[in-house]
Amino acid sequence: MGTGEDRYRRFLEGDEKAFDDVVIMYRPGLIRFVDSYVHDIYTSEDIAIDCFAYLLVHPKRYNFKTPLKSYLYVLGRSRALDHLRKIKRRGEISHEEAESELTDFEEISDKVINTEQKKALRRALDTLPEEMRQAVSLFYFDELSYNDIALILKKKPKQIDNLLYRAREKLRTALSVEGGGVI
Repeated sequence: MGTGEDRYRRFLEGDEKAFDDVVIMYRPGLIRFVDSYVHDIYTSEDIAIDCFAYLLVHPKRYNFKTPLKSYLYVLGRSRALDHLRKIKRRGEISHEEAESELTDFEEISDKVINTEQKKALRRALDTLPEEMRQAVSLFYFDELSYNDIALILKKKPKQIDNLLYRAREKLRTALSVEGGGVI
């Protein structure tokens, strides 16, 4: 099957199907990541599509020095922040209001999370500051390295290590208080 980089390289060599594989491989995680910023599943999907379109239109801009997944997440983060700045300028909705809205993603994830322990973990994750929650999501759910997460969140790997350590401590405390077990 190959990595995302291998598939993208095959696409650049003329294999049109290989790009579809890249999209299938990274789309769900990218949407979830972007949604952690914009809190609107439809906007998140649009931004993810925009990231893949950018990859199609500007194939020479990806240099294969970083993992393709990290490159796409950096594009997604940048576009999500641009979107939030545009909303703020237009005065459509504040970032705080956007955070408080229940999104389709949260409704879907509530349906998927069916055990009490997973529900307790989700509640504990929701109590984390946004930056910690994003680091946890990227490390544990998207399985990115500290270096890749540092690139995406524009931090140093040691800062990511510290963020994840503090997040684990907060989660451990929250879960022991709720009776959901210990991480």
